[in-house]
Amino acid sequence: MEPKEEKTLVLIKPDGVKRGLIGEVVSRIEKRGLKIIALEMIWATKKQVAGNYPSDEKWLNTIGEKTKVTYGKYGYDIEKELGTEDNIKIGKMVKEWLIDYMTDGPLVKIVVKGVHAVDMMRKLAGNTMPALAEMGTIRGDFSVDSSVQANSGKRAVHNIVHASGTIEEAKNEIAFWFSPEEIHDYKRAEEDIMF
Repeated sequence: MEPKEEKTLVLIKPDGVKRGLIGEVVSRIEKRGLKIIALEMIWATKKQVAGNYPSDEKWLNTIGEKTKVTYGKYGYDIEKELGTEDNIKIGKMVKEWLIDYMTDGPLVKIVVKGVHAVDMMRKLAGNTMPALAEMGTIRGDFSVDSSVQANSGKRAVHNIVHASGTIEEAKNEIAFWFSPEEIHDYKRAEEDIMF
């Protein structure tokens, strides 16, 4: 695939929408030289959001393990806090918190196209955990939530945006959230200068 033809999915999560950050996120995408080829605000259903996140045991195990590492890092007893140490059970809990979070208000779904769009959007978004996101990234500049605080409150981390992690994930997520008729490619004025 030609690097400048790469596509990725971005979701401005309900906390980003409620905080009035839609324009800021869109501006950062466009200033980076990426182009928005689809954009829509929706209030997602639990079924839609559940379909966006995997349900396989590998994914659930990974989420459970990450949660356990975070609890250990900050000196919390995960079994005392969540009632289990089982990665799969913890992963299922976290998935439910994500579904509740993503359906708590409207979100903005976006398809972004450009040179290494997946990596560029991940870089613009910053680390998933706001405390680890560098200043200058969307999460580093606008999110102050803590994973420990979120988990102890039995909710997802409020981190403004979602950006696909891989080209394959982006392809699947774009197909999940958009029909081909909703995606509109075009040539940005500066493309001849940039590439």
